[in-house]
Amino acid sequence: MPSMAEDLIRYDIIIQDALRSAVRKILVEVNRAGLPGEHHFYIAFETTAPGVKISNRLKERYPKEMTIVLQHQFWDLQITEHAFEVGLSFGGVPEHLYVPFSAIKGFFDPSVQFALEFEPGKTGEELPAEFRIAERDLDSVEEFHARLETAVEQAEEEEAKEAADAEEVASNSEDKKNEEEAESDTKEDSASAQVVSLDAFRKKS
Repeated sequence: MPSMAEDLIRYDIIIQDALRSAVRKILVEVNRAGLPGEHHFYIAFETTAPGVKISNRLKERYPKEMTIVLQHQFWDLQITEHAFEVGLSFGGVPEHLYVPFSAIKGFFDPSVQFALEFEPGKTGEELPAEFRIAERDLDSVEEFHARLETAVEQAEEEEAKEAADAEEVASNSEDKKNEEEAESDTKEDSASAQVVSLDAFRKKS
């Protein structure tokens, strides 16, 4: 029986990172607009993972891992590229927690039965350098395309505005020309009427 080939790409880490990125985006949106409807989150993380910052009281109470709830009573939620921090009350005592996304073990939204599981410590930093560089390059390309699309949209809007302005100028010019022609016709008609009127009173020879 042939042996399974070694996963040199490390799909497991790539997927873990993608899911952590999803959690980050969810928290960013909640921080911007608040929790919609009945949505609320249970976030489990390892208290001993690198970068985790919690009080000694919480470390003694949760020596390995703990689960926090983001629902009604939390404050000062802040999200960076690699971590989030939040204020929560435990037994009536306010606490401030700093949790790297790499420390998260689980994310659960019971309102819609949505759950994600993670293996703490498995992050993109473990990927081969070539993949990390490629990932950063991809982010740069996506950012460039986003800026390019915005610039194109702005250029199209400006062209449409200029075309509308030119059309309006042309329309006004045509109206003015028509008015001048109408005024000229009126003067000619008036002069013609005057000549006829004078001729009518001339003595016939």
